[in-house]
Amino acid sequence: MNILAAVGQLTLTALAETGRMARFAARGATTSLTGRFYWRPFFGAFMRIGYASLPVVGLTAIFTGAALALNIYDGSLRFNAETFLPQILGVSIVRELGPVLAALMVAGRCASAIAAEIGTMRVTEQIDAMSTLAVDPFKYLVAPRILATTLVLPLLVIIADIIGIYGGYLISVYVLDFSGPVFVRNIAEFLETRDVVSGLIKAAVFGFLIAAMGCYYGYNSRGGARGVGAATRTAVVAAAVAILASNYFMTSLLVEI
Repeated sequence: MNILAAVGQLTLTALAETGRMARFAARGATTSLTGRFYWRPFFGAFMRIGYASLPVVGLTAIFTGAALALNIYDGSLRFNAETFLPQILGVSIVRELGPVLAALMVAGRCASAIAAEIGTMRVTEQIDAMSTLAVDPFKYLVAPRILATTLVLPLLVIIADIIGIYGGYLISVYVLDFSGPVFVRNIAEFLETRDVVSGLIKAAVFGFLIAAMGCYYGYNSRGGARGVGAATRTAVVAAAVAILASNYFMTSLLVEI
């Protein structure tokens, strides 16, 4: 009975925490639609999250595309289907690997930074000072970061898709002796608009989840420097789990459509 009670308590705690996260994220999203909007924090977050994440996203994409090309070639060679490498590579990167890997890189880099920044403001009572000065912390801290990450991640995913396909192109043409023009033509003819759109929809949702997790755990951090460190660590883990879980449900929905 003690085991059942512990499992039940853990389940209730998890559901309550999920409900608090959902309310926090909904408030952060809706706050930006009403009243004054702070453009300077928005553009600052846009540049820090988007432009500063380009190197790590680009490196991840090009090596992923190169490794994926080698693996697809090795697997398809067993069935004499190696000519389908460009098509499989393009769809895999645009629909799945591009959005997911870019989101995970941004989550590791930016969810922790958001949680640390807002958490430090919380433990040093700067957020309380904002409320005292009649500045809504949600409008100044949370809403700009959520909106910026939601908008910038699809742009990063487009760049990651291009770089990832280019990485596969380099390996295919210069290592596996594929024809460059044929490689490009096969990808262009095989990819459909819905493939690209589904990846961008995923990217927008992932961006929202990354910012929401970082802001939530930073905003609710307690206990000084140790609490900020715990909030930072938890934000990254929660963002990664949310990305992978939501990717499954969105893939199920988008494939049916």
